[in-house]
Amino acid sequence: MANYYQPEIETASREQIIEIQNKKLVKQVKHAYENVKYYRDLMNKKGVKPEDIKTIEDIKKLPFLSKDDLRETYPYGMLAVDLKDCVRIQSTSGTTGKRVVAFYTQHDIDLWEECCARAIVAVGGTKEDVCHVSYGYGLFTGGPGLNGGSHKVGCLTLPMSSGNTDRQIQFMLDLGSTILCCTPSYAAYLGEALAEKGYKPEDNKLKAGIFGAEPWTEMRRSIEKSLGIKAYDIYGLTETSGPGVSFECEEQSGMHINEDHFYAEIIDPETGEVLPEGEKGELVFTSLDKEAFPLIRYRTRDICVLSRKKCSCGRTHVKMSKPMGRSDDMLIIRGVNVFPSQIENVLLSAGYTPNYQIFVDRVNNTDTLDVYVELTPEQMQESDDEKAAREKLLVGAMRSMLGIGAKMHLVAPHTIARSEGKAVRVVDNRKLHD
Repeated sequence: MANYYQPEIETASREQIIEIQNKKLVKQVKHAYENVKYYRDLMNKKGVKPEDIKTIEDIKKLPFLSKDDLRETYPYGMLAVDLKDCVRIQSTSGTTGKRVVAFYTQHDIDLWEECCARAIVAVGGTKEDVCHVSYGYGLFTGGPGLNGGSHKVGCLTLPMSSGNTDRQIQFMLDLGSTILCCTPSYAAYLGEALAEKGYKPEDNKLKAGIFGAEPWTEMRRSIEKSLGIKAYDIYGLTETSGPGVSFECEEQSGMHINEDHFYAEIIDPETGEVLPEGEKGELVFTSLDKEAFPLIRYRTRDICVLSRKKCSCGRTHVKMSKPMGRSDDMLIIRGVNVFPSQIENVLLSAGYTPNYQIFVDRVNNTDTLDVYVELTPEQMQESDDEKAAREKLLVGAMRSMLGIGAKMHLVAPHTIARSEGKAVRVVDNRKLHD
């Protein structure tokens, strides 16, 4: 194994992990309280002082942070070190409001890259590999994170960034890329593009893919088949550092959280009550040793489950499930809570392509839900009656999953625009009528 598989940390006992977390939390709370006025005011408002925090169990006494807090304090209000000690910023897209800007000291960069290195090693990466990074570079965290992690493992790193698919394919084949890092929708597109050029999965040297930055469910198997690889999930947030907060191992049954650097909780999104292991709720993260941007009890809005079930890989860090949706991108349609991931599950489980788009609108004061999904070339050859039967089955499956009706549209291949970054899955036009 490469140097960044760290048995003394990644296979530590529960008691050892708690000891690490206890020490780091006490130090981090003191650091945030003394250096971030906004957070100090939140703690004072709740009647909590740093000396009240003695163990990780005391974290429940602390206030939550949300993206609204980060927007309110933009750009420097959550900075906990002198600006001269920062070496980088990264940022969210800002598509739903003010951008969130995260600051990093060199220590923070090293920590982040170490976490990404662990993710690469978990999928079998060593210094013998060629790591093909097709996440976007720049302010987006995907490219820089996996790029740095690849360097730490010692891989030959191809900093491809996103776009220019013909060049991606040329370098992938000519340089023998073995590990692909990108969004799952772009991985699916690369598989499709390779097939259209006449290449078979065995024509490339890829063995694994590390995919994140957007939701994906049953898409895993279609990507694995089209590229001839094993597809692994990775999770992270710009606010907490970027990708590498958690990652899948060979068991592919959830993502190990780097518990020596991040503490995870699951809460009831309505009440804020901490839920026991195994219950579904909103994921909350605390960065235990980030210097510049020390977020404590940050509400991710991702809905998932934590599990400490023994893993065959030997890692003992808690696992988080693949996010099942987000409390802030949940669609309320005719009074029913609908997550886009539920729709994707229905489509991909029924054998359709991962190319789909969801449109929500309001007609005569009634919400409408339209789902467009591309047929495969083989499905396109079916008769009109067979396609009508397909639509009818999908309508029933969707109603069974969601509890409401959806109008299904089976369209020809390449009808839906492809994305080289995060796919635009949902278009909600109701705000145009409000």
